[in-house]
Amino acid sequence: MSYNILVVDDEENNLQLFMRTFRKKYNAFAVKTGSEALDILKNNKIDLIISDQRMPEMEGVEFLRQSMEISPNSVRILITGYADANAIINAINTVKIHRYIKKPWVPEDLINVVDASLELYQLNNDNQQLTVDLKDLFSGTITAITEALDAKDPYTSGRSKRVTYYALEIGKYLNLSDHLLSELELAGMLHDIGMIGISETILNKTEMLESEEFEIIKKHVNTGVKILEEIKQLESVVHIVRTHHERFDGKGYPFGLVGEEIPICARIIAVADAYDGIVSDRAYRKAVTHEVAKEEIKKEVGTQFDGTIVDAFLAIIDKSIQEVDKIEANDNSQD
Repeated sequence: MSYNILVVDDEENNLQLFMRTFRKKYNAFAVKTGSEALDILKNNKIDLIISDQRMPEMEGVEFLRQSMEISPNSVRILITGYADANAIINAINTVKIHRYIKKPWVPEDLINVVDASLELYQLNNDNQQLTVDLKDLFSGTITAITEALDAKDPYTSGRSKRVTYYALEIGKYLNLSDHLLSELELAGMLHDIGMIGISETILNKTEMLESEEFEIIKKHVNTGVKILEEIKQLESVVHIVRTHHERFDGKGYPFGLVGEEIPICARIIAVADAYDGIVSDRAYRKAVTHEVAKEEIKKEVGTQFDGTIVDAFLAIIDKSIQEVDKIEANDNSQD
């Protein structure tokens, strides 16, 4: 496979050295400014981006940040001088660089870094395609399971679809990779699969649950994992299902994970799931309004929820509920 590489450096001599280094092995684009590079990204599929940090018109970190919006799956490498430690930290935190290389660089070393980076890129693409294939393969099964859950508990009808929609919109806002979005979609549809093993007496109870009954409800996580874990290809999805009731402060279940120990997809589903639960009628209480639900979610930042996820949720939810209403209205008209 011939990969496309984009190199950005304002010094002509460096660009020529880049081209001599890569042209025999890869399709290389070389430009001097970030704006030129962004135009190339808009019109070409770029697998790997190499950018110098110190450039007059647009620094490398800013260019790489903008490149994420156009080509989120590209591998990013930053070329830095020894004095650019802050830029490196900023790049790692904000633009998801895969590697950084210090000047002066040696062509042979750079080739080795690029080769290794593209091997990872291809592996991620292969995994992404596997997830898409799995979604297609299990789509009928997933639909049957969610319909069975809806029939078992009428108060949660359509819940999995709504939670999945909200979760995907949050994931897109956060610029998650296509691979993670595919996993998020599968996990969103399957996150409450274990509820199929919970008694309808408990699910439909009109009073608040006793502590023993709540412990039974909590078992739905392990039940869901047991249902799914025999499918080896769903291993990463199963881990999301396993951890979607963890809390950011470590007081969740079943493991008591803290902060970023919890997979980002599980943190996203936790927010989307909580919101849908708050705005939906339940056997033991009536729904609250959209605005009240948003305030309740915000109150739990740093305790139940990751603040970054909540910020993304707040950015997408007003429009998302309008879209969900349209989808459900269309579905009902076809019944």
